[in-house]
Amino acid sequence: MAKKPKKQPGGTPATVALTAAGTAYTLHAYEHDPAAASYGEEAATALGVTPDRVFKTLLAEVDGELTVAVVPVSGSLDLKALAAAVGGKRAGMADPAAAERATGYVRGGISPLGQRRRLRTVLDASASAHPTICVSAGRRGLEVELAPGDLAGLTAAAMAPIGRA
Repeated sequence: MAKKPKKQPGGTPATVALTAAGTAYTLHAYEHDPAAASYGEEAATALGVTPDRVFKTLLAEVDGELTVAVVPVSGSLDLKALAAAVGGKRAGMADPAAAERATGYVRGGISPLGQRRRLRTVLDASASAHPTICVSAGRRGLEVELAPGDLAGLTAAAMAPIGRA
């Protein structure tokens, strides 16, 4: 019988998954402002990195199937490009409650890692231009920095140009 990874104090499912996989990462915590207009822009400012290195995790429905899209906070998700990347015809943003149920995370803290259910994932191709990127570590005010290839490997993500400036 396989051992379950031990949950570290203060850990999230995302950090537990990273630790269990032996993936190198850096955790960045900051004081989340509930009045912030954009979680991603807030994270970029708090971490002192450019918004094109901080990626947001969005959930969309492609032909009725929940799909994870990871795009830079400096832009937006191109739904047509996402549908094309997964061989679908039509895409729309997922219902926030459905996104929370499927991932086990709350809006503004949805991580592409350690989700309750493994969902098809697409990482914007611009991630490969950076040695490391930041994504939510599973709660507001907590980001994880890791290599884009590691993120793609751990989430079985396809890489495609799904972001729009």
